[in-house]
Amino acid sequence: MSLVYAGICCHAPGITNRPQTADPPDLSALKKHFEILRQEIEASAPDALVIISAEHFGNFFNDNMPAYAIGMADYYEGPIEDPDWLGIPRVRVPGNQDLSRRLIQNILNDAEVSFSEEWKFDHGMMVPLHHVTPNYDTAIIPVNINCQSPPLTPLHRVYEFGMALRKAIDALPENIALLGTGGTSHWPCTPDSGKINAEWDQDFLKRWSDNDVSAMTAYSDEDILQDAGSGALEIRTSIAVAGAAGGQGDVRFYKPIPAFACGCLIATMSID
Repeated sequence: MSLVYAGICCHAPGITNRPQTADPPDLSALKKHFEILRQEIEASAPDALVIISAEHFGNFFNDNMPAYAIGMADYYEGPIEDPDWLGIPRVRVPGNQDLSRRLIQNILNDAEVSFSEEWKFDHGMMVPLHHVTPNYDTAIIPVNINCQSPPLTPLHRVYEFGMALRKAIDALPENIALLGTGGTSHWPCTPDSGKINAEWDQDFLKRWSDNDVSAMTAYSDEDILQDAGSGALEIRTSIAVAGAAGGQGDVRFYKPIPAFACGCLIATMSID
């Protein structure tokens, strides 16, 4: 029938890999807001949850790197990482091949997307799902936006992809919830790992909350890399959610947590 919920959240592997290293009040607040997110998604009674993430070379590499990819399978497996390392047991995550196929067919009227019938979820999917669908009883439709291997889709095109996703969702008879996952500033796998530019993060989240399209898409990738690190290229997932929801954002939680090497965030957006 329509898009019934939209939100964004962090997916740092440290949240489940080394939770004891964070300050207890910070960890408690983050888990509290993940739980609220879970309750709200559940209350929206979705037939499926579309989750947009940034892949980390787990399934796609430079020999085959789609700008956008959508899963089209009846189930997925994860985590692709060592479960003992990530702190999440390996599970089979339900999908809905028929629903995915119809969603993809609808999107192709307005945007070019690839699809995959095989997909092993990495922490970008599994950390959020561990918190918001802990029983793995909701059908998942995974969406990947290339955020790590240039050339990258320009930010204005990412917003337009979100709009195409919304149009495709609204053409379905099912109710769909939407969750974007990824980071703001962080410098993964570099000597600066653990560095967080909280001022940059807050500025982006203000632009996102206002759904200010011109401001949200004004960053160059060169500026992002300099000011916020390669991990901040993942703002594409949040921008896509803004394009789909079209409303105003509410940042429920934001806290720099160096132990997790990023600013952890949870936010929702009204659906216009």
